Amino acid sequence: MTKTPKAATNTPKETARKATAKATAKATAKARAMAAAPLLSTRALNRATLDRQLLLRRSDLTAYAAVEHLVGLQAQNVKPPYHALAARLEGFEPEELSRLMADRAVVRIVTLRSTIHTHTADDCLALRPLVQPARERELGYFRAGLAGVDLERLAAISRELVEAEPRTMAQLREALLAEWPDADPQALSLAARCRLPLVQVTPRGLWGRSGRVALTTAEHWLGRPAEPPSSPDATVLRYLAAFGPASVKDMQTWAGLTRLRDSFERLRPELVTFRDESGVELFDLPDAPRPDPDT
Repeated sequence: MTKTPKAATNTPKETARKATAKATAKATAKARAMAAAPLLSTRALNRATLDRQLLLRRSDLTAYAAVEHLVGLQAQNVKPPYHALAARLEGFEPEELSRLMADRAVVRIVTLRSTIHTHTADDCLALRPLVQPARERELGYFRAGLAGVDLERLAAISRELVEAEPRTMAQLREALLAEWPDADPQALSLAARCRLPLVQVTPRGLWGRSGRVALTTAEHWLGRPAEPPSSPDATVLRYLAAFGPASVKDMQTWAGLTRLRDSFERLRPELVTFRDESGVELFDLPDAPRPDPDT
């Protein structure tokens, strides 16, 4: 009986050689693609970004549609979102955004770059899980003050407190300190903010009104659960619609996240690429507006 010879197996050295060759070929192909990518001058890139940001000309979008298109507005203070929309929208009245906030169609919550943004309710529930890894990293900055603290229990207690009644950070801090008297008070309240999607309830944020910063969970305020964490691919496409053409690093800086390269690579067949004057690869949506540089 003739034995069938076993297929030759690669030695570790041969496997490493093939992996190196594959990586080299991939890098070469990428370099050639970048070299062939059209050049976008600084002014052309500027015009495109201004157009996407609704700053090249005033838009007739509603306030809600603009907040959605821009994937949120920076809102560390109360008035900047109103100023941002006034600079972008035809006939904008502050009461329009204020009504949306009062109706809970838009909310104020810590998301991108661990800063407060005004988002639509849908984006609030979708984006917060996406940026949660950044909030977990933030916990590391004050981990020393949380020695002996069970963070899962802290999150559960904090959720119960703020869903029973909106709380200020001082009130939350005081309640948590009763549970962990040896912990750093500031670290306790910040840990709650990192672990939970806490929105600022109205009247905070309303036009012409004043109100202390009181917090509850997004799920409780909006009456529906947050979306489970998902691939950032859809957010990449929305980011490019509002900020493109842009590099991977541009989006990572905007979102306060790392390791978004894989999403861009998955989406590459659906996108177009350019290079800026420094040779950096830029991605964009094929049909997105890129105005004449002389605009």
